[in-house]
Amino acid sequence: MRKKEEASSHLRRRSTRQRRVVLEVLRSTKSHPTADWIYEEVRKRVPNVSLGTVYRNLNLLRDMGEIMELNFGSTYSRFDGNPEPHYHFSCMNCGRVLDVNIPVCTELEEKVRREHGWEVRSHRVEFYGLCSECKAEQRKESQEEYVKTAGNKF
Repeated sequence: MRKKEEASSHLRRRSTRQRRVVLEVLRSTKSHPTADWIYEEVRKRVPNVSLGTVYRNLNLLRDMGEIMELNFGSTYSRFDGNPEPHYHFSCMNCGRVLDVNIPVCTELEEKVRREHGWEVRSHRVEFYGLCSECKAEQRKESQEEYVKTAGNKF
């Protein structure tokens, strides 16, 4: 039984062209794409790849610690080619997910360990709001609305 599990594990971890391309596509973007987007990009290089193969490889790469799967309360996951601990910002208007370039606060984990006696293995912080583009667009729309309503007063 043990040999069968080891053989299965080896086959799952064996590098395949599809897996390499999935990883290359994901690491070539900073956009935290969905599996469907990754599938479309992989198909440009491996035309006969199936969506199921892309999903299986994303799950395996996640399990191997090569990528991160992100769930922000939506019905679909996004993927990050950077597996190192870091924070994310999710725009509540356009849905973009961006990396937050600040150091991960390991002091927070230590404080939780000390105060609660828990074994903290990692933590995740997600920021939500408007990205700079959506904020600028909202400001522009507000100014245009103000000009329209101010013009109606005269």
